[in-house]
Amino acid sequence: MIPFAYSKPTAVDEAVKMAGPDARFIAGGTNLLDLMKENVARPERLIDINALPLRDVETTATGGLRVGALVPNSDLAWHPEVEARYPLLSQAILAGASPQLRNMATTGGNLLQRTRCYYFYDSAVPCNKREPGSGCPAKEGVNRIHAILGASDQCVATHPSDMCVALAALEAEVIVTGPGGERRIPFADFHRLPGDQPERDNVLEADELILAVELPAERFTTHYAYLKLRDRASYAFALVSVAAALEMDGDRISTARIALGGVAHKPWRVAEAEALLVGQLADQANFAKAADALLRGAQPLEHNAFKVELAHGAIIRALGEAAGGITQ
Repeated sequence: MIPFAYSKPTAVDEAVKMAGPDARFIAGGTNLLDLMKENVARPERLIDINALPLRDVETTATGGLRVGALVPNSDLAWHPEVEARYPLLSQAILAGASPQLRNMATTGGNLLQRTRCYYFYDSAVPCNKREPGSGCPAKEGVNRIHAILGASDQCVATHPSDMCVALAALEAEVIVTGPGGERRIPFADFHRLPGDQPERDNVLEADELILAVELPAERFTTHYAYLKLRDRASYAFALVSVAAALEMDGDRISTARIALGGVAHKPWRVAEAEALLVGQLADQANFAKAADALLRGAQPLEHNAFKVELAHGAIIRALGEAAGGITQ
């Protein structure tokens, strides 16, 4: 680990002034400290933001919920407003990591966690995400956990978050601030596909700080499901995960949201797949059509072709559980 300066500002403006390409904000540190230990992240300054007033969970003027960037994952999952109004989010958070990590990990940090690609963490091998232009050994190497959708020649890594899959389905917004003031970023636009800049996971600038995540007014309190398929029952990242949220009109679907995790560089949504379900009976045939649309264009690698069939079945199962109001 290289030497670094350490600062602990007490005001948001003060923290933003300290930010830059060679600095990193730190809160729980559940991902950043691992990256530093592995010599993947080498910040010259750590800006400890734990003293900033970003720990509130508040109802918004439009009836939604504003979650401060420093709210721990465990607190958010068990918060009465989240359990009552956004149970899909609670379910997704509790599917991730371990109780100890959820106690430390924060809302903002969850959005910013880096991929768990083996090659990204191994500083002895090339990685375009770590060193642009050096190559992507995962493409021809061990790629069982890697992307089947939205990848590029530069990177085939996947985003590891469970919470973000639910936030994508719930169409949250990310509130950030920087030298230019505050801006709101629709969740669908916050994370990036790798393209030819795999080193950039999201659209946040180096001198911007996440203030909060805002959820729209409550919906999907009955017909929802978060399904996570992984190699073991606890403390494992998803091979495939599905956040499904429906509004029902009798036995027909009036609104549908589906987001996939473990398959792409960001939570994966396809508007066409959701539109196919609107007005349709909640049955396996229609769920299969939506799954086909979500997975259209999948390009599996040598070791992860199984993810296509796994994801197809998971989508059908999650939609069936959501339609039936079956909570896990």
